[in-house]
Amino acid sequence: MCRLANNHELTTPLPENVFPANLDVAELLATGWRPSPFRQFILKVHSRCDLACPGCYVYEMADQGWRGQPRQMPPDVVKHTAFRIAEHARTHRLADVDVILHGGEPLLAGPESLSHIVRTIRGECSEVGTRVRVSMQTNGVRLNEAYLRLFDELDIRIGVSLDGTAAAHDRTRLFANGRGSHRQVSRALRLLTDGPFHHLFAGILCTIDLRNNPLETYRALLEFDPPSVDFLLPHGNWAAPPPEREPLSPLTPYADWLIEIFDEWRGAATFRTEIRLFHEILRLLSGFPSRTEAVGLSPSLMMVVETNGDIEQSDILKSAYEGASATGLHVRDHPFDAALGFPAIVARQLGAAALGPECTACDLMEVCGGGLYAHRFRPGAGFRAPSVYCPDLYRLISYISDRHARDTARLKGRV
Repeated sequence: MCRLANNHELTTPLPENVFPANLDVAELLATGWRPSPFRQFILKVHSRCDLACPGCYVYEMADQGWRGQPRQMPPDVVKHTAFRIAEHARTHRLADVDVILHGGEPLLAGPESLSHIVRTIRGECSEVGTRVRVSMQTNGVRLNEAYLRLFDELDIRIGVSLDGTAAAHDRTRLFANGRGSHRQVSRALRLLTDGPFHHLFAGILCTIDLRNNPLETYRALLEFDPPSVDFLLPHGNWAAPPPEREPLSPLTPYADWLIEIFDEWRGAATFRTEIRLFHEILRLLSGFPSRTEAVGLSPSLMMVVETNGDIEQSDILKSAYEGASATGLHVRDHPFDAALGFPAIVARQLGAAALGPECTACDLMEVCGGGLYAHRFRPGAGFRAPSVYCPDLYRLISYISDRHARDTARLKGRV
């Protein structure tokens, strides 16, 4: 049994005697360590999707829990979620929090439901003096002018998933009949970027596919003038490696793919967009903390609420094994503070103390941070193994570090 911060007890789904299940939270608290409050709440407002992408971590990987989820977040769950967010903000005196509308595909929830969710949460939080920033991650297929007018009214920023050129995107972003979705997504992006709604555009999320040319992919994304681009490594781990990432292989196909883009991005005469992974690595190299879980040692400050009201960890953990993201908590019965004592949550806030010996012995440990937590899973070791992308991360960070040092020296030489 695991005793939580507010003395609730539950049976954990974590493998016994495998990190982080064997983490002694009580002993850690006795040393004076304290968890950081959550500041980002991802709401699974709809549990289904209108695309059938073959590599989706929600529908196609280890955890198939989505099959038992209600399709849409019902009003009572919305009410309890809003109360719990405001409660957490009041307890920790948070001036602001981030709420991300997610799925599945959040636009399937419909405009009335989305409006109700946002207004309910903001209404609860306004009573405790907390500002709520709202954003959405969508595949873009259903994004139209009516939705954009609503999101403008509600001040919801919009991130869109796009994997590059039409050919690149349509390799994997597919409808159930096998047809690609690039035409619909590019139409939606034009509505978002070419008219009065550009201020709502948060950026583009692009999953790396090594079959696609990196520079063609990057340049295709730039055509939509995104304020930021987030290149994501395909989700995988030591038990289920991502494409062309053989465990223990010294080859670095993902780093090589990204380095081509980094050189063009870094060498551009004018700034075109922020590339989140590159920007965060450069921040870390300059001594600033990371603002993403992909790299660095910053504590995880994010929680997920499923459509049925379950409080979960990052849904990316669903790529590891059945139940990997579960906590056993529910917004109806538990405050978010209850999760702050959950071993897996604590592990994701411990920084270097949660890393295994291979990572702590690495000269790039403080920048890499072991990589994304879900990518560390290895049967028998839990999440204390290095990232399955370890060679790629080492190569990419080393390259960016060397290039940054050369550029800095060159600029100093001109002064």
